[in-house]
Amino acid sequence: MKKNIILLLTGLVLASSCKKDLLNLTPYTAISSTTMWTNDNLTDLGMNGVYQALRLSSSSSGNTGEEPYMMDQLGFSTQARGPVNILNGSSTANDGIYADFWRNLYEGIQRANDAIANIPLKSPSVATKKARYVAEAKFLRAYFYLQLNQLYKGVPIYLTYTPPSQATKPRSTEADVWNQVIADLTDAINEPNLPAIYKAGDASYGHATKGAAYALRGKAYLYMQKYDLAAADFQQVQNEGYGLFSNYYTLFKQANQQCSEMIFAIQNIAIVGSGGTMEWFCGNRSSYGSCWDNYVVPPNEVDLYQNLDGSAFNWDAVIPGYNELTPAQREVYFLRNNLTANEISAAAARGAQMSLYLPTGNEARIAQAYANRDPRLALSVITPYSTYNGVFGAANATLTWRWPYHGAAAVNGDVQTDMTGTPVYLHRKFVAEGNAEIPVTGGRNAQPLNFPLIRYADVLLMWAEALNEQGQTNAAIPLVNLVRGRAGVALLNSNAATTVAGQNDLRLRIRNERRVEFINEGVNYFDELRWGTLYNDVYTNNPGEKQPWGTIILPYTWQFGASTTYVWPVPQAELQRNPNLKQTPGYGW
Repeated sequence: MKKNIILLLTGLVLASSCKKDLLNLTPYTAISSTTMWTNDNLTDLGMNGVYQALRLSSSSSGNTGEEPYMMDQLGFSTQARGPVNILNGSSTANDGIYADFWRNLYEGIQRANDAIANIPLKSPSVATKKARYVAEAKFLRAYFYLQLNQLYKGVPIYLTYTPPSQATKPRSTEADVWNQVIADLTDAINEPNLPAIYKAGDASYGHATKGAAYALRGKAYLYMQKYDLAAADFQQVQNEGYGLFSNYYTLFKQANQQCSEMIFAIQNIAIVGSGGTMEWFCGNRSSYGSCWDNYVVPPNEVDLYQNLDGSAFNWDAVIPGYNELTPAQREVYFLRNNLTANEISAAAARGAQMSLYLPTGNEARIAQAYANRDPRLALSVITPYSTYNGVFGAANATLTWRWPYHGAAAVNGDVQTDMTGTPVYLHRKFVAEGNAEIPVTGGRNAQPLNFPLIRYADVLLMWAEALNEQGQTNAAIPLVNLVRGRAGVALLNSNAATTVAGQNDLRLRIRNERRVEFINEGVNYFDELRWGTLYNDVYTNNPGEKQPWGTIILPYTWQFGASTTYVWPVPQAELQRNPNLKQTPGYGW
């Protein structure tokens, strides 16, 4: 069913491609509203078009900066290589990111509205299918409104097709939008023809389910701080048959993308325009297709991964005196063995404390910093002097992260990045190994690996959060331990380092657990928004794009205040089009 969800009827042209209005409420295909849905095949294709709206932020020709995994650049767990307006102090309400999210999400809402209204009226499909499709469309409409409300905190609510000239509603309150999300998801849950779960291989796998609707409704309740209702919904996800997959590493391989942990995902196939771009922008030049490492891993994220016994990682415990050095001086520890005289001189000129250099033991010393850590670190990040199963030319090759870079090779070569003179931590998660995981027919911009939007580990940790916020800390701990146990790191309350000191302590532990569990999954930025931790926690400790030892490559300038950090501006063009819209307070541009 993966192809069915993604591929639209040949020749259909999205009307949004020729419209200037950001809130585009015109029918989304060249097929008129009177014709669409009028036979069983068009009903299927029309529903596929609603799902296709999940892909509107992606591009097969370049980096939009707006796909789910790309959004973590605005949070804690990913850094973008190069300037981003929101991060460099030059953002205005005219920025494309604000307009694109508004336009794409409302395009999805319009498609869902079309399906909800017209499937019952026009489709000759069997009643059970029509009822299921309407429930799926309500799930998707809820998803799109949830995304809007996370960012804009109150937007106009349109539940029927509205001509652009009449789309002049004011912003509803944030609470009203959450209530609409809840209403749509409740309708989906109450539909008897919506399955609880699809098993791997089912022809309808990839469509929304009751389990997905419970998970999304629980998340909405979490935003509303209705923690008892959130916890009840997360419990229901478990009751519907979802569960953790046994292996964190193989969870993100194509063979297991239909396991019961993957509750709802963007379905990708190896066709340009219908494939994932994670390989393209999170890989490296040693990855299949010679990829661009546009999105890399910040040192703060790497340092957050605990030791295997659950204690906090501390550089001084591995390399005494490390924390007392300046970032420039620390580069010495990351240098490869047997540097040439010129390389030693160059490192000293950059500020490295070369008196601490070990010509034949430097690599082993720094490698100890990444040994005996939470196994998710090694499975998610290419760290210094670890190996990566990539390619050299067209052939498989095992390469090693080394600095300074000497060159890739078929045997014993170095991992190559875009900027060979600027070493960084690189992503492993969602990055293909060797030459077999990305079909030649698709290429680097058509990765056939699904991208998870909701998985069961997410539900477990949100469930734990909901219980803990009600003061049920002891009940929340076993849920966190399910995630930690699968990862292979010490369980909470298993030793002195993991002893939970109370509600606030567990709150911080859950947040850090989410930061390492969901690295590169498009979860972190929205978590930090929800927790209110962006301004004081993330931005204060994240002054720029960094090299592994902490030297800033590109400074960030956070232009927003404590309030505007958490709410996006309404796009300027939308304010001009709709006189009843009011700009987000604090945005006076």
